[in-house]
Amino acid sequence: MNPVNVAVIGYGWWGKIITATLQASEFLNVVMVVENDPKVAVQATTDGSTMGFEVGAEFKNAIENPAVEAIILCTPHQFHANQIQLAANAGKHVFCEKPLCLTFTDAQAAIEACNKAGVKLGIGHERRFEPAIVALREEIAKGTLGTILQIEANFSQDKFFALPKDNWRLSNKFAPVGPLTATGIHLVDLAIAIFGPAKEVWARLATRGSDFENGDTLGIMLAFEGGANALISAILATPFDGRFCVYGSHGWIEIRDNTHPENPTGWNVTTQLRGQERTTHFMPPAPTVRFNLEAFAKGIRGVSPYPVQQAEMLANVAALEAIMRSVETKQLEIVKH
Repeated sequence: MNPVNVAVIGYGWWGKIITATLQASEFLNVVMVVENDPKVAVQATTDGSTMGFEVGAEFKNAIENPAVEAIILCTPHQFHANQIQLAANAGKHVFCEKPLCLTFTDAQAAIEACNKAGVKLGIGHERRFEPAIVALREEIAKGTLGTILQIEANFSQDKFFALPKDNWRLSNKFAPVGPLTATGIHLVDLAIAIFGPAKEVWARLATRGSDFENGDTLGIMLAFEGGANALISAILATPFDGRFCVYGSHGWIEIRDNTHPENPTGWNVTTQLRGQERTTHFMPPAPTVRFNLEAFAKGIRGVSPYPVQQAEMLANVAALEAIMRSVETKQLEIVKH
């Protein structure tokens, strides 16, 4: 297939990673980067001279560029809804970094705009594309674990200590409930991929190991149809830890990340089935960020459907909104769909 020409919007930490990652892809071609911070734009211009992309200062530079077929949003969360709609109205496909939006209403409007314009929408939930997660979901589908009872998961890191104090990722305004929008949202997405939409949520946020105004320690309990639960931990003030464990009536499988997904070095997978010896095996690293974006490109070209359904995107934002309410009210909250 012909590669999809894309513009990366935002050349911060993650925008740089995506742009560099796509240099190895035969399915996507970065033709433009948009960055409105003049200091960061200097770096983008330098990189563009070697990677072959031009640099714009405004979002409209990308959506008005006829060479750009798709937009990759690496911008603060609160801008996503409007930017998705502007891009869709301009006929551009959109890949949005997580979370898709901060409210269910905004997510509905964004998805509706893409569907009305006939453009594809992708979401930055690359953890679905980790080989260990793919294999786990296959075992669940085969019934290996029996009835799925509960999920326990953790995604913690301390990378944000290196950020300047005025970085948007540490802002209540731009990144409310920091551990959720930074890392926890990936685990919420995986739980929804396995159980379907959440029904209720209880969450607690605290600032215990940092001075981050949007919190550093988050605990979540999501309740699903039929009584299943997901217990999720996300911390921004401790060294990296990544764990995803699914418990079933016939056994359980735990996946542990060896390093942060930014630079994956593989996963250790432990399986315990009733009446059998416990086993652990290693799964080598894989470029999951690129896999996700390439699945988006293949969806654009009609090669294969993009695997994250819009209903799942909406369910994720609905859960996110309920978690934020629970943090505020300190009570059990119903997930509104």
